[in-house]
Amino acid sequence: MARKLYVGGLSFSTTEDQIREEFAKFGAVESVTVIRDRYSDRSRGFGFVEMSSDSEADEAIKGLNGTTLDGRQITVNYAKERTERTDRGGGRY
Repeated sequence: MARKLYVGGLSFSTTEDQIREEFAKFGAVESVTVIRDRYSDRSRGFGFVEMSSDSEADEAIKGLNGTTLDGRQITVNYAKERTERTDRGGGRY
């Protein structure tokens, strides 16, 4: 079962291929997604990586958390489950 990891502290110029290359050192990478701003299409400085197993995900966290990628220190943790947002706010009463 694939295990999703959060990768934070990314440079705005870091590509999905660069991330895939670093994480592939620790096992099979299922997918890489860099989160982008919907208006400017610029990276928001974080993304997600899915590793093919829990043991590979553990090794990636141990090996990459706190290291430097593309000139920036990155944070690698298990991704939290996304919660459904019902109230988007923005309205006045």
